[in-house]
Amino acid sequence: MDQAESLRRLMNQSSEARVIAVASGKGGVGKSNLCVNIAISIQSAGKRTVILDMDSGMGNVDVIMGVQQAHHLLDMIKLRLPVWDVIETTSYGISYIAGGTGLSEMASFSQEDLSYFQQQLQTLAGHFDYIFLDLGAGVTEESLELLSSANDLFIVTTPEPTALTDAYSLLKQLALLPDLPQIYAIANQTDSSREGELTLSNLSHVTKRFLNIELHKLGMVPHDRTVSKAVKSQVPYTVFQKQAKASVATKQIVDSYLSFRGTRETESESRPFFTRLGKWFNSSKRRNNQLTNKKNR
Repeated sequence: MDQAESLRRLMNQSSEARVIAVASGKGGVGKSNLCVNIAISIQSAGKRTVILDMDSGMGNVDVIMGVQQAHHLLDMIKLRLPVWDVIETTSYGISYIAGGTGLSEMASFSQEDLSYFQQQLQTLAGHFDYIFLDLGAGVTEESLELLSSANDLFIVTTPEPTALTDAYSLLKQLALLPDLPQIYAIANQTDSSREGELTLSNLSHVTKRFLNIELHKLGMVPHDRTVSKAVKSQVPYTVFQKQAKASVATKQIVDSYLSFRGTRETESESRPFFTRLGKWFNSSKRRNNQLTNKKNR
């Protein structure tokens, strides 16, 4: 009877996890740190969460959590390991998969490699409620298509003019794509609530006016010395000091996101990420073949 009840619960669960891509227009805005702590806060709200570190060559999710990873995604593909062999379950409740060199080698994989990758990631869908993709800063063709395939996009910026300009550039590139996820904006490292609100309002205004993209202003995280102390200790700041200003603000961001999702059915609800992932693989392969042909001419 217990097995039957467990089976019924499993059948009633969504067949696909919700995929959240976390990106920024430039490095140094605290994207990965924020990704980790948002994921932990969502896990604390009773949601099963996993992070895929797809930041090519610059991934530091493992450093932030003090996790040592034996294998990564590229090992999974090359060695044909099951995805469960490359997942690290952390003491913070969330799971984590290292990306290795991330997206940079994907285009050189065979169709069999890519099919295996897609198959293994698909198995995650029934075991997690949220899958976070921590993507590299800036814009590449691969990252743009991966961003557009996610259910939701969290774009992280700071009040600095360069960070805002680069965030807008990323959104400008996204605007060229035919189908967009629900986009949320987060202001990090703000000096005050007023500065954070002004940052989000300015970005939202220009994005709506010139790109016709609607941003949902998710919230802001203030400057907090606790964050740097936590990074040095290799402990996520929401665990290092739960009552710190940054920790409280991050929980408010998660509460806002979950509340927004609970009160509004977005078009991205029906976006089957793992189906769209196959299209991303095919387009990556096609671009790689085109580049190879050009070099051979």
